Amino acid sequence: MDSVKAKKHLGQHFLADPNIARNIVEALRLPDGVTEVLEIGPGMGVLTGTLLQHKEYRTSVVEIDRDSVAYLHKHFPALEDRIYSQDFLKMDLGKLYNNQPIAIIGNFPYNISSQIYFQVLAHRHQVRECVGMIQKEVADRLAEGPGSKTYGILSVLLQAFYTIEYLFTVPPHVFNPPPKVQSAVIRLTRNTTQQLDCDEKLFFKVVKQAFQTRRKTLRNALKPFGMPAETTTDPIFDKRAEQLSVADFVGLTKHVEQHQVA
Repeated sequence: MDSVKAKKHLGQHFLADPNIARNIVEALRLPDGVTEVLEIGPGMGVLTGTLLQHKEYRTSVVEIDRDSVAYLHKHFPALEDRIYSQDFLKMDLGKLYNNQPIAIIGNFPYNISSQIYFQVLAHRHQVRECVGMIQKEVADRLAEGPGSKTYGILSVLLQAFYTIEYLFTVPPHVFNPPPKVQSAVIRLTRNTTQQLDCDEKLFFKVVKQAFQTRRKTLRNALKPFGMPAETTTDPIFDKRAEQLSVADFVGLTKHVEQHQVA
C-alpha cells in the first residue's frame, strides 16, 4: 500500500507539509525526563518520520484506521511492535506504559479532539506533555482565560492541571484534503498541582453544571446541588461560570461540598 485515502467519518486531514511537521515535533519539551512519546492518528506518517529521527525518546503510534496501520507497517519498519491498531479513547495508558510518564503528540482528528483531551485529563498523573494540532476555534477556547465567551468546561478542567500555550496557526492548504477551517498547534505541560484543594470528582461536576447553563448566574445554575438559599448569598453566586478562574472553581466546589443536599 503506497497511499491512504483520508476518511471523512474519521475526521482525517493528512498533513502534507514536512516543515510544519518538523515544527510540531520540535515543540516537544519532554519535561521530567520523559522518554516515551505516543503519536495519535499518524495517518501516513508525516509526523512519525520526524519523530523517529529523535533517539532521545521512543516513539509509538496509535491508529484506528486499518488502511493507515497497513501503510505504517510497510513504510516504518523501525516502529516494529509499537503500532497500536486501536481506539486511543479506550486505551489504558497506565497499563501500556507501566504508569511511566509520557508525552502525547499528533494531528488530532477534529471530530474527537475534545474527547482526546478528556482522555489526557483522565491520565493526567501520567501525561506530562501534549502537543496537538486541532481546529483553531478549539485551540482558542482551551487557551482562553476567564471572562471570554469561548472559555468553557474543558478550558477550566485542563487549566487546573496543565499550562496551555497557543503555539502557531496552520492554514488549510497544507493538508490533504484541506479542511474548511484554520488549524492551530497548542502545547499542554503538566503543572505542579498533584491534587486540587477540594473533592476532584465534585470539582468536575460543579464545572460541568456551571457551564451547562452558562447564561444563568451560578446561584441558578447550581440549583441541582440543592444548596439552601441562605448558603448562596456570597457575591460569587451573582457571577456566571465564564467569570471564574480555576481557583474560584476550587473555592466554589468546597462551598458546594459543605452545603449541598445529597
